[in-house]
Amino acid sequence: MNINRVISKLKDKYPGKKIIKNPPDNPTEIICEIEPTSNHPEKSLAVAVVGRSPLHYHKHTTEIYEAIRGKLTLYKNGKKHKLNKGDKITIKPGEVHYVEGKETWFKTYSSPGWTFKDHILKIEKK
Repeated sequence: MNINRVISKLKDKYPGKKIIKNPPDNPTEIICEIEPTSNHPEKSLAVAVVGRSPLHYHKHTTEIYEAIRGKLTLYKNGKKHKLNKGDKITIKPGEVHYVEGKETWFKTYSSPGWTFKDHILKIEKK
């Protein structure tokens, strides 16, 4: 993933919005907070650009992912789902998931709003 190009495009499209590199040193996921939880705790909206997100789950948050550029592959509770532009999928609390793409852009709607505290990383077995 061309990190600098992705960040530049996000800054152009969403000026003034917070951009998070995940992980910070060598990101495989870049998140732009469009409507952050800090503005309204009951919901949030972000645009993410991924190569691969970490395996994780949420204790309280329900997420809806919507592919907006490229093809998104979501693995949810071990099952593979392929999303094309405009396709949506819901991820309920407790569902272990991650996504893969090639600089794939997707919207993530969260209810209640997304927080680091509710983003529980899982250790992948090799």
